[in-house]
Amino acid sequence: MPECTSISSIVVKAKAKELGFHEVGITAVGDLDPTETEKLPAWLKMGYHADMEWMENPQRQQISLIMPDVRSLISVALNYYTPHERPHGNEYGKISRYAWGRDYHRIIHKKLKALAIWLESQGKEIKTRYYADTGPVQDKVWAQKAGIGWIAKNGNVITRKYGSWVFLAEILTNIDLESDRPSSQHCGTCTRCLQACPTGAITAPFVVDANRCIAYHTIENRSPELPPDITPHLQGWVAGCDICQDVCPWNQRFAQTTDVTDFQPYPGNLAPKLVELAQISKEEWDTQFTASALRRIKPEMLRRNARANLDKSRHNNDPEDNNF
Repeated sequence: MPECTSISSIVVKAKAKELGFHEVGITAVGDLDPTETEKLPAWLKMGYHADMEWMENPQRQQISLIMPDVRSLISVALNYYTPHERPHGNEYGKISRYAWGRDYHRIIHKKLKALAIWLESQGKEIKTRYYADTGPVQDKVWAQKAGIGWIAKNGNVITRKYGSWVFLAEILTNIDLESDRPSSQHCGTCTRCLQACPTGAITAPFVVDANRCIAYHTIENRSPELPPDITPHLQGWVAGCDICQDVCPWNQRFAQTTDVTDFQPYPGNLAPKLVELAQISKEEWDTQFTASALRRIKPEMLRRNARANLDKSRHNNDPEDNNF
């Protein structure tokens, strides 16, 4: 154990807030209870992770495989909401709100690094590891345990103060810190997200099938063509999908404009023309999406996604178009 174990959770939280994180929670790292450990294997067994093979990494189930001497986990959240609205019209492509501005990895990693360096400076034996959607950590599960928010029926974490418009990250450390109370569930009987999903990707409350998810197919699916049972329901989405978040009452009531200026939309991300994206070149892609999380979506994928939205001739007259 490190020599310095007297550092206060209150002090840690204050430092995290000073660095710009909007929500901070802490939890002791022990064994997850059966209700938490059984969900991921069951989800994987159903094949709901599609081609995301990294979800099978055993470190997701046992965090000590990442850091053997981990004792506490500091969960943080960063609000990214901006109130801009997408224009109406079938000629426009839709980009998920999280990717409108600067790549969140760059912003969060800078803050995480500063917090980790500060924490290690509090004692020579203190160790840390941090991740922002970049490591085999069930960040939503740990965020709920740390009191950040609860995992909603659409699979996102909802915070009381900001809704689900937040990025999650965490720092693992080998010191004992006082834990916060886990968040309780507050979705109630609401099923708006299930009803709104045009592809039925939310197969049951709290269960999302990536094989049916528009966000998965527009961001992660590397196939030359999108599945024919997905394309009729894209509704203009070319990079992610916010439908289940847009209809959430918590987001409609509690979303707050972020104070992180880097999350303000880049020009062209609010109203890209589908016909232009369908022909975007590598050079144009490189210029338009510099320092953007959208660089994960390669030019050929953007062209594919845009063309799938433009190609309505196959299903416009399909009487079952509205029935997945």
